[in-house]
Amino acid sequence: METLFSEPQSTLEFPQSLSEKYRPRSIDAFVGLDKIKQIMRKLAANPFPSAWLFVGPSGTGKTSMGLALAESMPAELHHVPSQECNVENIDRVRKTCQYVPMAGCKFHLVLVDEADQMSPAAQISLLSKLDSTNFPPNTIFIFTCNDTGRLEPRFLSRCHVLEFSSYGISAGCVQLLEYIWVKESASNSRPNFARIVKDSQNNVRESLMRLETELMSA
Repeated sequence: METLFSEPQSTLEFPQSLSEKYRPRSIDAFVGLDKIKQIMRKLAANPFPSAWLFVGPSGTGKTSMGLALAESMPAELHHVPSQECNVENIDRVRKTCQYVPMAGCKFHLVLVDEADQMSPAAQISLLSKLDSTNFPPNTIFIFTCNDTGRLEPRFLSRCHVLEFSSYGISAGCVQLLEYIWVKESASNSRPNFARIVKDSQNNVRESLMRLETELMSA
């Protein structure tokens, strides 16, 4: 099992941002999110056709958790950016999910980023597709959003809603920054990791971006 801060194995031959290089690849590798990790572990072990909505501030790991779930199951991933979440693409993905997943995969996983930005027509199109009578077989939908204000109540009623929060991750985020500093820097002087996390309001991605700046100036 991958440890929390295990060194990522990158096949890329060009530099990566810290947020990508140290993006958690497994469910257990996330900082905080204990309840959500427990739910996702159980879903990965015993998947069932369902729709999930990950709600929370930017940088709390919503999209990364969807990717980690796909890896853990494993599932054939269909990643749909919000700008491309229209009726045509929804129908295309829905038809693809009618087929058996690619070799070695148990399920299809449809990941839709920033679902609150999709068009009203796309939301209406999804209503019938998320009904139990028309749900594609062996498919899990993961939608992410910062808040639910623009989402139809009928759409929300078809999703399991999980709240992603930066609350309670401060200590783990500081530990992550310390680990990365040791791996990436030869400098003996260290920045104030706790201050970086506090100034970033416990946003892991923003903390990593601030640390990146510190590394470049060291």
